[in-house]
Amino acid sequence: MGLLKEIVAGLYGAGVAVRNRLYDLKILRSKQFDLPVVCVGNVAVGGTGKTPTVEFIVKTLSSQYTIAVLSRGYRRRTKGYIEVKVNDSFLNVGDEPKQIKRKFPNTVVVVCENRVKAIERIQAEHPEVNLVVMDDGFQHRSLTPKVSIVLSDYNTPPFRNKMLPAGTLRDAPSQLYRANILLITKTPKTMSPIERNIAQKELKPYPYQSFFFTDIKQGNPKPIFSDVAADTVVRGSKVVALSAIANPERFHETLESRFDVVEKITFGDHHTYKVRDIKHISDVVKAHGENTIVITTEKDGVKLTSRRYIPEELQRRLFVLPIEINFRDGNEAQFIEKLNYEIKTPKL
Repeated sequence: MGLLKEIVAGLYGAGVAVRNRLYDLKILRSKQFDLPVVCVGNVAVGGTGKTPTVEFIVKTLSSQYTIAVLSRGYRRRTKGYIEVKVNDSFLNVGDEPKQIKRKFPNTVVVVCENRVKAIERIQAEHPEVNLVVMDDGFQHRSLTPKVSIVLSDYNTPPFRNKMLPAGTLRDAPSQLYRANILLITKTPKTMSPIERNIAQKELKPYPYQSFFFTDIKQGNPKPIFSDVAADTVVRGSKVVALSAIANPERFHETLESRFDVVEKITFGDHHTYKVRDIKHISDVVKAHGENTIVITTEKDGVKLTSRRYIPEELQRRLFVLPIEINFRDGNEAQFIEKLNYEIKTPKL
């Protein structure tokens, strides 16, 4: 099986290389808009923290720009262009776009697999928008963004990774040259200067690229059903950790540092919760006593809002753990300054 994966990875890598070469030679054309587009992407599959980064940009720059967020809407059951509404089902628009819309209800959020057509329609229907933030899409070269921000997981440097399916790379690490800003995400809380230097050198940044270290800052758990649940969760409470994300380890570590995690329930990334899943969660919580609560991720929280399928007893025990991107070394201002510079500087 290992050899087969290596063979398939070699073929996949060759296909990616040919496609990138065709774009480099301008045999395949890429469109750039007058409307500035900021792409937040990566070269690997899995959670590197794109959505928290998008949310940070929207939160920080909304006072300067009228922003639209563009996403593919991964694993949605629909096709084509949809402008996301707060009450839309995640099944139709995707879990992450719905999460963003719930956090920023006055921001235009659009899902569409064709990025070029989506931006054309945003321009036509929302002429007030003067900045598009694209959640994912670094590998979609039919569109040339004004700014590319590439995220790399500290624990899986791209140049020590392999192409799918032998590894998690979906694009060649050599393509990092197209990035304006590089973020190393999920960095450990204790990181020596030597470890920082090694992490930076492993990305092989070019002189024109800015480089930042980030981690995730957790807030206090919030009830999904605030009318029936307590407002706060006491430190040390008995907790069932519930998640359906690519890399739940950090989520588990965070909860274990603050609460008594009595059980962990995990599903695959972007899992759609079914009636039998809700029953299983309810049974697990009941087995651990009436003071036990469930804490899940924000991405999972938007999929657990239907009172129709969630028993009232579980409703009062359901909480989400809000997260935000955190810039190490107090470099938040430098990141915003660099991003604004790249947005406003004309391309040669």
